[in-house]
Amino acid sequence: MTEGEALAALRDDDRAGVTRAEAALWAMWCRSGRRELDALLAEGVQAVERRDFPAAVACFTRLVEAAPEWAEAWNKRATARYLAGDYPGAIADCEATLARKPHHFGALAGQGLCHLQLEQYGQAAALFRRALGVHPQLDAVRHNLRSALAEVVRYN
Repeated sequence: MTEGEALAALRDDDRAGVTRAEAALWAMWCRSGRRELDALLAEGVQAVERRDFPAAVACFTRLVEAAPEWAEAWNKRATARYLAGDYPGAIADCEATLARKPHHFGALAGQGLCHLQLEQYGQAAALFRRALGVHPQLDAVRHNLRSALAEVVRYN
């Protein structure tokens, strides 16, 4: 399955096919093609799992510096920064991810979460809509979109 085929399959009604397509995309996105970079990515992911966010950010920063065109390096650092509460830094990394992979539903949804945390509800809603445009079956993103829109209405 190519990346284009997997992105198209995300919009199918077949839940099992959508699950396979999503897994295929993550597998593609998380492979750099260089063993040492893939090992550095795994090291950063392990730091996130230990909740050692400074170590994770440092690891992913080395990865971004070594492979600046690899979208997933930026996305993983965005995740670590989000979990550490650095929402502006995470937004910048999501934007860098999306500059390289405009259909990266994880970065779209993640940037939306950052804007939600910053009470920037209109921006959050727009990003959640874009994520759902790529991957319509993301139930958590649909829930987050409803929450963001409720806040937009409340403040208008």
